Amino acid sequence: MTKRMMAMLLVLLCLSPGVRAELVREETLPFYPYTSEGTSVQRRYESDTLRYVVEVYKVGEKRTKCFVTKVWMAEPGRQIRKATSEWHEHLAMPLDMAKTVEGAALVINGSGYVSPMFPWIPETYPGTSEDYYFTPLGSLTVTDGVVFRNLEGIPFVGLTLEKDGLHMVVGEDNAAVLAREPLQTWSFYEQCPLILNHESILDRDWDFAGKRAIRTIIAKMDDNNYLILTVTSIHGLTLPEATDWLMAQFDPEWAYNLDGGPSTALLCRRKGKKSFQIIYGGERKDADIMAFTE
Repeated sequence: MTKRMMAMLLVLLCLSPGVRAELVREETLPFYPYTSEGTSVQRRYESDTLRYVVEVYKVGEKRTKCFVTKVWMAEPGRQIRKATSEWHEHLAMPLDMAKTVEGAALVINGSGYVSPMFPWIPETYPGTSEDYYFTPLGSLTVTDGVVFRNLEGIPFVGLTLEKDGLHMVVGEDNAAVLAREPLQTWSFYEQCPLILNHESILDRDWDFAGKRAIRTIIAKMDDNNYLILTVTSIHGLTLPEATDWLMAQFDPEWAYNLDGGPSTALLCRRKGKKSFQIIYGGERKDADIMAFTE
């Protein structure tokens, strides 16, 4: 540590908590300087703490219509929220879950889940499919700081919301994840991490990867900026197509494939309004959602 850095640290330690917090807020990164723009803008939202724009892109050889939502938040760790259906009882409509999140202005579908219609569980999970009905996939499930599932010995793959924002976890021991005191988790299959440290880590041999599908992918640009790719239409995109396109257009730090297909949902609320508008999907019940709030 240099003498200059040491001096700055000592100055910060001597300041009152309120002044230190104000200095930290001043370091908030601005809306990301994207060089790629869509063919049209579907929705805009702007406030002092939350800003997003939903743009239309045509992607791939089949010119698949996609929505790219560029999101900026002043405090992602506080402003990203989760709402869920009732654990092990039933699923819930994304719109109904969205209404329970105070200040939510943007909502997407979240975790993949197990149900009688989608009964498949990883071979490493103990028990039978019925033991997991109407709950999200993932060896670890945390909602509002409460641990609902902890399959010890099965590494966690998915997203965690921590005090500084979203993190993508790729095969980490559950105890290590819990030691960071995550507020929320979202998960799908273990092959769903797509990009890490600006490089593709997609398992291109995974059968599901090569299928064209409607998808929801979230990516991190920097500490205050996130990107959501909502793939629409029957043409869909394969995961290699989506991954390669995201890297070429945006070069995110990481990207993760959330649930998709009929579970896909992209809901927006206009500033000053209470009701949500469905931009895409939202017609199928889900296990949970991810909400972006004021």
